Amino acid sequence: MATTTLHHFSAKTITSPTTITQFPENPKTLILQQCKTTKDLNQVHAHLIKTRLHLNPRFTENLLESAAILIPDTTMDYALSIFRNINEPDPSAYNVMIRAFTLKKSPQEALILYQKMHENSVQPDPFTFPCTLKACSRLRALTEGEQIHAQIVKSGFGSKVNNTLIHMYANCGKIEFACKVFDGTSKSDVFAWNSMLSGYVRSECWGEVLKLFDEMRDMGVGFDEVTLISVLTACGRLANIELGEWVHEYVETNGLKGSVNLVTSVVDMYAKCGYVDKARRLFEEMDRRDVVAWSAMISGYSQARKCKEVLDVFRDMQMAKVEPNEVTLVSVLSCCAVLGALETGKWVHFYVKKKRMELTVTLGTALMDFYAKCGLMESAIEVFNTMPFKNVFSWTVLIQGLANNGQGKRALDFYALMREKSIEPNDVTFIGVLSACSHAGLVDEGRGFFVSMSRDFGIDPRTEHYGCMVDILGRAGLIAEAYQFIKTMPIQPNAVIWRTLLASCRAHENVEIGEESLKNLVRLEPMHSGDYILLSNIYASVGRLEDAMRVRNQMREKGIKKTPGCSLIELDGEIYEFFAEDSVSPHSKEVYNAAEKMIKKIKSAGYKPNAADARLDAEEDDKEASVAHHSEKLAIALGLIKTRPGTTIRISKNLRVCSDCHNATKIISKVFSREIVVRDRNRFHHFKDGSCSCNDYW
Repeated sequence: MATTTLHHFSAKTITSPTTITQFPENPKTLILQQCKTTKDLNQVHAHLIKTRLHLNPRFTENLLESAAILIPDTTMDYALSIFRNINEPDPSAYNVMIRAFTLKKSPQEALILYQKMHENSVQPDPFTFPCTLKACSRLRALTEGEQIHAQIVKSGFGSKVNNTLIHMYANCGKIEFACKVFDGTSKSDVFAWNSMLSGYVRSECWGEVLKLFDEMRDMGVGFDEVTLISVLTACGRLANIELGEWVHEYVETNGLKGSVNLVTSVVDMYAKCGYVDKARRLFEEMDRRDVVAWSAMISGYSQARKCKEVLDVFRDMQMAKVEPNEVTLVSVLSCCAVLGALETGKWVHFYVKKKRMELTVTLGTALMDFYAKCGLMESAIEVFNTMPFKNVFSWTVLIQGLANNGQGKRALDFYALMREKSIEPNDVTFIGVLSACSHAGLVDEGRGFFVSMSRDFGIDPRTEHYGCMVDILGRAGLIAEAYQFIKTMPIQPNAVIWRTLLASCRAHENVEIGEESLKNLVRLEPMHSGDYILLSNIYASVGRLEDAMRVRNQMREKGIKKTPGCSLIELDGEIYEFFAEDSVSPHSKEVYNAAEKMIKKIKSAGYKPNAADARLDAEEDDKEASVAHHSEKLAIALGLIKTRPGTTIRISKNLRVCSDCHNATKIISKVFSREIVVRDRNRFHHFKDGSCSCNDYW
């Protein structure tokens, strides 16, 4: 710490300490302006003691202010030692210490000192209350804040601290109290308006922000940069692009583009309103971009689900040598989770450890979610165990991650532990719990949890919960019961629920209910190609090939095109994207050669291509080649030639894995002695030694 501090001062400051001959009549000149380091302050302090001037409050309070606030390398212990040696400190001395504790993020100590001030019968002055209220605000200590408010009213200093009172009440979640204080404030005071606007922002009362701003303009109250930042924040949350563009035009017209904070807020507003290209152009025009500006751009791309762009901007941020903060890292981790970008996400985790960043609930949960969505549940659990605080969202991410990765029984063990710790589950927790029962084949347990959520926790089942129950019953082969469950649901079943039942019919070769499922799906989503393919596969599985072809022909006649498969693989921090029969990739020749060798090798191990999974318009002679060039096979082929033997290959896919690719990947894992993790639209598949974690049910 000392080395870092000395780096900021010249050699002259260090080697030539202040020489004291006689104190000026006004001690501020020497103590507050010339003392730059603790060494200077020690010399002044020694001289004060030697000359007994430390008994003069005028000298001691200036010394105290330097020690507590002005000199960066001093400690509060040193300031406290000065304070405790003051004989009967007056309000000014207390004010310095309360302000210092508040500034140095020790608000609890500030309130304790304020209490001692009262115990010692020292009357507060108008400067005592603002910092004390700020301490209450930081601690969200509403009771103490109300008590101080009463003391302010009694002392007659009310009008001088109204803005701080508004801030305190808003931060403590009592926006209605903040409004009452504001109503009693002079409406010509822009600081009062800004305090109220900031209060609404903290309470996420976005509509009230815009309403108050309209009122402000109607009354002709001049507004400033702080006002506009609050308004832009609300515009972003409400997607009010019209007012946001008005503010942007105002900033341009009035020459306010030099304010980094204000322009960053404009960038953030455009990004949150979905105008990420406009946000990017404005971002690129900025002369200076701090971590908040970079985070706003990254967060905007993340919310727009433009995950590759997030990683591109994040790399540019690193090149610019701007250190990311928690907001930046949470957005980056979210996109790494979507893309399966393991190496980039691991780098973020390493950065967090290296910088000794606090593993907050938000950051820790984002890290857990990233690892879970990359199929690394042990790493997710390690992060979970490291987090000092966990909330229901942290537990839910863990339970869902275990369920999706085929560890249903372990997920339920964590749910039991969660309940032991008296953490109340929410509706999303139960989606994870029911999914765990589904993947583990625990039908009776699933029924019990479905009843428990409303009976024990007052959570009304949503469509997702009903869908989970259909999946639980369908996976267990209870197709007729699942069908009846849908028919008796108190809410209208959506396409996802019927599609879940159709997938169960495919797994258990139930033609009759499969046909009924498709009828309902055609009514709800008539152009969804995957539904027709599922029924076609059911017909093919029971030998009704003509019916299978009839369904495929219906798709052609209706102009229904199969959604192109897309698979992603990350290698050395770079994301490679493949589409089925991709011929435009810069690696296509190399990949196709590798894929052909891979197919040839697994054929000798028993692999037989399934022509039914070929694209619909493929000629009979081309069907085998079509299947061989599915996107995940191309991605796996690149992984085989670009990674060391024994390395785990991780793929993310936009669709459900087809039966041919599932069968092929099982054999690839055995022939090439590789673990292959595929995350498809529905779940994770962990392939190893010729078998899959889904037990061939997906």
